[in-house]
Amino acid sequence: MTDLRTASAGTSLLGCVHCGFCLPACPTYRILADENDSPRGRLYLMRAAAEGRVGTDGAFSFHIGRCLGCRACETVCPAGVPFGSLLEQARALVRPGPIHRLAGSALLRVLTGRPSRPAFAVLRLLRGIGLARLAAKLLPGRIGLAASLVAATRPVAAVSAGRAASFRRAREMPAPPADGSFALLEGCVMRGLFGHVHAATRRVLGRRGMGEVEAPGQVCCGALHAHAGRLKEAAELARRNIEAFERSGAQWIAVDSAGCGAAVLDYRHWLSDSPAWEERARSLADRVRDVTELACGPEAPLHSAVSRAGLEGSVGYDAPCHLVHAQSVRDQPVELLAGIEGLSVEVLPSARHCCGGAGVYGLLRPSLANEVLDPKLEEIRRGRYDWLATGNPGCIMHIGAGLSRAGIATSVVHPVELADWAERKSGCDWT
Repeated sequence: MTDLRTASAGTSLLGCVHCGFCLPACPTYRILADENDSPRGRLYLMRAAAEGRVGTDGAFSFHIGRCLGCRACETVCPAGVPFGSLLEQARALVRPGPIHRLAGSALLRVLTGRPSRPAFAVLRLLRGIGLARLAAKLLPGRIGLAASLVAATRPVAAVSAGRAASFRRAREMPAPPADGSFALLEGCVMRGLFGHVHAATRRVLGRRGMGEVEAPGQVCCGALHAHAGRLKEAAELARRNIEAFERSGAQWIAVDSAGCGAAVLDYRHWLSDSPAWEERARSLADRVRDVTELACGPEAPLHSAVSRAGLEGSVGYDAPCHLVHAQSVRDQPVELLAGIEGLSVEVLPSARHCCGGAGVYGLLRPSLANEVLDPKLEEIRRGRYDWLATGNPGCIMHIGAGLSRAGIATSVVHPVELADWAERKSGCDWT
């Protein structure tokens, strides 16, 4: 990956025209009203650091560290400044304080390293027997917050009934065509705490005539490492995933985590110092699709033949930042939900604004993260939705924890879970 000095010499950092369009799009600027906590201000700090005019501690570290990385500024930037990539390069220069450094390293090890499987098994147990929810109510500070995030991953019973069933093609479905295969990016948090979403994804795509192929050797997507400025580790994970998905031979790489999907699309930036790897990363990116794109688009051979029974209830949709801004997937999740008969679907007014979760940001900076979330919680309260649908694990956890804290009885689900439930009610179930 190129560094900030290279970006400064080229066009990336020089591309900012200081128009200010990014200011109202930036969640931290809207709250803090500090130019240094806007994309424009952070770009100025990056350029100053790249040119040696400021150090990478002090103000640089502080304000770069407070960025959520939501990339909403990219959507409104008329100059096309690749802020997300520049932010990752900037964070590689940041030297966080000891508390943030230790906490960040520990979280990365638990979530993505060797301890992740036993750690997630323990978390699922605590979630299943209700201890996570109890701890969230009784324990103070970050420990209680962490417990509330785990509790928010619990499958909604009415949506996820039968989730333990193994993935098998329904008897009435024809054999999947050769050009309709997919490999599922399993990830780390998704695999550990959202197996019920993976199961729903497999069922929904299977009903559309798409056959799953395995991708052995795949690992964590690297998103959390890149967000933390650990670019060498992120690049190594990217190379391993490229090799795994190339071996799979799948036509499509299905992703049901917005953060993971955006990360895979960014592999070309992470590996830009190697032309061969960059080209392989671009080839892989051409095959990546969010599950809602595959479920609604022409990639699914039998998508028009799938019926979805009506659900009695209402759902609010909130767009994950890394789906709407980083991947430009805007309409398909709403289309998937709107296709369910009888389900009332509303897009939140703040749907394209960050919820404040931003990976581990909500744990490291809970006060600011909650300030970002609070207006969204009020919209959900007023909407009185049965479900709040969003397509990213961090968003599900952060919004779910916030709803619990605010006493709002709305369940957070992935859009594909509601589609799966409706299709099972229509008789499109596994045998």
